[in-house]
Amino acid sequence: RPDDPIVIAQKGPIARAAYGRQESSKNGVYILHEGIVLQTGSSLEEIDYSDMPDEDFSSSERANLKVVDSTKKGWIGFTGKYWMTTLIPDNSAFKAVSKYSEGADRYQAEARQETIQILAGQRRDVQSRLFAGAKEYATIQNYGDKEGVTDFVDSIDWGMFFFITKPMFALLHFLNGLIGNMGWAIIALTLIIKTILFPLAYKSFVSMARMKELQPEMEKLKEKHGEDRQAMQKATMEMYRTKKVNPAAGCLPILLQIPIFFSLYKVIFVTLELRHAPFIGWLKDLSVPDPSSLLNLFGLMPWDAPGPNSFFVILSIGVWPILMGITMWLQQKLNPAPTDKTQAMIFAWMPWVFMFMLGGFASGLVIYWVANNTLTFMQQYTIMRSQGVNPDILGNMFKRFKKEET
Repeated sequence: RPDDPIVIAQKGPIARAAYGRQESSKNGVYILHEGIVLQTGSSLEEIDYSDMPDEDFSSSERANLKVVDSTKKGWIGFTGKYWMTTLIPDNSAFKAVSKYSEGADRYQAEARQETIQILAGQRRDVQSRLFAGAKEYATIQNYGDKEGVTDFVDSIDWGMFFFITKPMFALLHFLNGLIGNMGWAIIALTLIIKTILFPLAYKSFVSMARMKELQPEMEKLKEKHGEDRQAMQKATMEMYRTKKVNPAAGCLPILLQIPIFFSLYKVIFVTLELRHAPFIGWLKDLSVPDPSSLLNLFGLMPWDAPGPNSFFVILSIGVWPILMGITMWLQQKLNPAPTDKTQAMIFAWMPWVFMFMLGGFASGLVIYWVANNTLTFMQQYTIMRSQGVNPDILGNMFKRFKKEET
């Protein structure tokens, strides 16, 4: 009847075909979320593409779907590595729906708001915003700060170490704006991290120096107790207690480096700001591996290095990974090689194994590792000298050759 109100169901859908998802997922490498991302107003939720077909099936909608209640400050959409499409309903609660239709092989995100009634002659204005574009940090942060979109910056996949990754990127972003080059910003960030961790590093290196002083006594204990491991362990712990040495102190800085390393890897991998960010020379994109290679004479010849699926990729090692291996090797030479032959062999090969392992990583991450190794070398050398230990770097380098001569 003419006087009856019109009932309108408000629904904003975003659909994505499966083939687009499959192409996009090649970037995942297990550390990147791609799929639905939604903010309920109180928490962030991520639903992978692979999980959507496993949701409960709705016969009325002929699709697998999940419904989450969201407040008026929520949003829902699809996210990838660098790009995002998101619905942001204005000032009203809604149901965030993730849906997979097997028949159409289609993924869909919906923002379903409450129905509204409009009487004859009445006017209602309802608005929803759509964000479709790159996840540029400053842009999406502006949506949160000035447009009131809750935690919109969390559409960037900060990972499990988000409490480190987010402030790390914020600092890196600031340093890049200050310096004007992302590569130098990474080196400056490394210097700041090493400065913050210096008190722990100092205790660690002092403990290592003290441990070296105890090596003669350790050898005496080995001769005394022989194969009696229990007696050897008891005597060793008693010696540590008497000399006030903590053997575990040297491990703490290494353990702290692990989440920092993975957080920086995450930052370099997922943030748009490092995509096509140049450094110096041949490094034009810090988000990809060093393009120089032995097979193109480290960039002097006008052809590309072999790809990751090439048989010759083992020779496709760039300048920066080689520098990383050298700095790691030099860092080892601050100390004599272990007396145990197996340990000595492992330590001898470790820098070169890491060189090839990290050769395929983003060049920005390798720059961090080179800077970290260099600063660690300088710190350890200075601390050892302050403790009366004079590192025989050249002697440790050529010790192996001297043994062969004798």
